[in-house]
Amino acid sequence: MAYLAGMMVLSVNAGAPNNGRGEETVSRVKFARIRGRKHPYVSAQAARRWIRETMVERGSVPSPVTRVGKAQGKAQKANTQADPVRYADDDLFGYMRTGAKKDDAATTLRDSPFMLGTLMSVEPVLPTEDFGVMSRGVTEPVLHGHEFYTADLAAPFLLDVPRIGTFTLPGADGVGRPNYLTPEQALQVADAMEFGASTLQFRDQPAVQLPLEKRRERAALLPEALAHLSGGAKQALHYGDRVPSLMVLAPFQGGINPLGNVIDADPDTGVRVRGDVLLQELKAWEGEWEGPVRIGWRPGFRDQAREDFEKQCARELADGTIVIDHPRTILLQLAADLREGRLDGWFDDPAHA
Repeated sequence: MAYLAGMMVLSVNAGAPNNGRGEETVSRVKFARIRGRKHPYVSAQAARRWIRETMVERGSVPSPVTRVGKAQGKAQKANTQADPVRYADDDLFGYMRTGAKKDDAATTLRDSPFMLGTLMSVEPVLPTEDFGVMSRGVTEPVLHGHEFYTADLAAPFLLDVPRIGTFTLPGADGVGRPNYLTPEQALQVADAMEFGASTLQFRDQPAVQLPLEKRRERAALLPEALAHLSGGAKQALHYGDRVPSLMVLAPFQGGINPLGNVIDADPDTGVRVRGDVLLQELKAWEGEWEGPVRIGWRPGFRDQAREDFEKQCARELADGTIVIDHPRTILLQLAADLREGRLDGWFDDPAHA
């Protein structure tokens, strides 16, 4: 297996974790219109930042960021160190580092092995506008306002496990999407870090790959960060837990995610997990996935939906094809299995195994 496909749900209770552009003195939450109704969302960029920062809180060394370019509002950019050998976040989240034209500097890029969709409310929600006043110690109060909402936000994600710690290089004709490193440069960095990298052909491109032990460690960082996830705007006024309330995880051979329709909303009970849809998808992709399907479900979250799901999948739960536990337990066990080598087959690319 090469790809870990998943869906996750964050439950926002009277919160405003990701704001859009403000209007005069009012902070607005981000939302999309679907069939004329508002669906609040958290952008993938924001959620990925929460994950990166949680990794840092847990001891991962972040890639330094440098802001370059012109004044605010004009051509500008910010670059990480663009060193995926040395920094785990450059490896897992990718980057694009563009050089200055006047220096004829090269552009360095890496597609992200970790792909995340927008965390979109599964139901339409009308945000509430909260009116505030700052009157402490001033004769003329300062008026301000902001929006918040209560909603369950769902997003798909996909982790390309073999690409973790694997860095493609430009061919003789420059074809491909490489890191624009020569093998000598990449190996020199790896040797300096005592990583013991090696060269290989990866998906028909020359590549440098870190040792399996280092790749295991980096893969484990993501589920560990999700198990401790924190972050978001307005935490002082609308503190909220960001650990997912619900997760569905399944490893697949191809770079697809058939779980997109497994989580939806019932008009009466809210978010639900469609056991019938999950079983039909697993049947359609038979031979392309590896059990068990891991489901993390927090106690007290949509109890009726859980009861319905367990009835629909009773046989699969009994034989271990599907397992349900607390999301934190599922994620930490997954991280331990990755780190301790019990899932080494996930690091093999099935197309070239």
